[in-house]
Amino acid sequence: MSTQPGFSSARVDFGIVVSDIEKAAAFYKGIGFKEVEGFSVPAEMGEKSGLTDKGKPFDVRIFQLGDGGDATNVKIMQFRGTASQRPDNTFIHSGLGIRYLTLYVDDTDVVLERARRAGAAPLAEGPYKLPAGFGDNTWLTCIRDPDGNIIELVGPRNKA
Repeated sequence: MSTQPGFSSARVDFGIVVSDIEKAAAFYKGIGFKEVEGFSVPAEMGEKSGLTDKGKPFDVRIFQLGDGGDATNVKIMQFRGTASQRPDNTFIHSGLGIRYLTLYVDDTDVVLERARRAGAAPLAEGPYKLPAGFGDNTWLTCIRDPDGNIIELVGPRNKA
């Protein structure tokens, strides 16, 4: 896969600050991500890189779709003892910034069943059949992770 000059990979990773790391880990594993080796960020590194302010070391747990260097990584972390503010995730237009994560699935019903077992339900009337321009059997289903972040599942329904 080629990339633009100056970039070493076409992969994009996402970092999500969560309120309960164990609950979030169970959710992401539950919908089908696999946990891979994470890492720790010492307080000095967090401060000098601009990630955090003074005295905030943290651990990052990584959840991956697929294998190898091109797989998407969702990195979750929790900051105990901080007054983190929860954004308004009511709808994607409720606030600015990164608003949702899109996961492309090969069977919406299988992933949605895993999501239900992990405690998530479709939002609104989902799954929603997308118009023909997206394919004959392409559906959009929005769910929420334990902190209310919106996750889109896009793909066919093999039971529909």
